[in-house]
Amino acid sequence: MNDSEVMASAASLWELCLKCRKKEVLVVDPISWWAKYVTGTGMLTLPIRICDVTAFGSLPEIHKDPFDRILVAQAISEGIPLITKDAHLTLYGIPTIW
Repeated sequence: MNDSEVMASAASLWELCLKCRKKEVLVVDPISWWAKYVTGTGMLTLPIRICDVTAFGSLPEIHKDPFDRILVAQAISEGIPLITKDAHLTLYGIPTIW
């Protein structure tokens, strides 16, 4: 990965799929949205790997949202910054952008 490359985590699609069934839906059809705005733009998708789950399991429970925590774990495993507006995630000591 180069410094200007952006990746989207499979965990984000998973979370969108779960949330599309709720009242405060962010994306009505997450699969089509993902195909257009992630896959369709050539953005890489970061899979959830065993090393990510291992990193997830060793994280302190600073943040309760499991999807945010797997994103933190992936940032740690990959050695990459996390793009987020959630300043609370910086408490994990990872570099963030936003």
